[in-house]
Amino acid sequence: MQTKLQQTHNREFFYALTSRLLMKEADEKLLELIESEDIKEFFENFWQWDLTKKLSKEKLIYEHLNVDFADVGLLHLVPYETFYTREDAMIESGGENEALQFYDRFDFVVEKDKARVVSPDHIAVELEFVYKMIQAEKKALEEGDEKGAKELEALQYEFLDKHLIKWAPLYLINVINEASTPFYHDSAMMTLDFLLGDFEYLAQRCND
Repeated sequence: MQTKLQQTHNREFFYALTSRLLMKEADEKLLELIESEDIKEFFENFWQWDLTKKLSKEKLIYEHLNVDFADVGLLHLVPYETFYTREDAMIESGGENEALQFYDRFDFVVEKDKARVVSPDHIAVELEFVYKMIQAEKKALEEGDEKGAKELEALQYEFLDKHLIKWAPLYLINVINEASTPFYHDSAMMTLDFLLGDFEYLAQRCND
């Protein structure tokens, strides 16, 4: 049975991974990461894909994966919370963005140019924010601050409840249905399953 610290470490890893998958185009380093034994099972369709076996990683990335990323992450689907939650479906990138207000409580700064996003409520940024909260929780656990760790868990649950869970599953289901490569189909499926499972885990932890 995993210890609390091990569980927190695993959660930290998966939030970092899912954020990276949805933040920007794939590269060879990312493909090498998902080829590891612990991750490979989540990308079964991708590794069984004929083109994965036939093409070099470079050709696979530039001729197929990056084209698909542009479709599901930039052009045809919208990975921003306010698009799904505002009645007018407009992306709110300013101070009225509620995700940004939550970030401010943690002094979490979104470098939009570096992340290549137009608004702080991009799915990958929200996943990264939870990753940062888990990092803080892990540090509290390592220092024996169980109360602080518990408070950070409660904040993670609050953020998922008020933000990610309200809209991210809809976006991810759209990616699953619209992706033209098994890579982004598998990425969205893994992210969806993990996010729903983690929300249930946090709900149980916070209601104990």
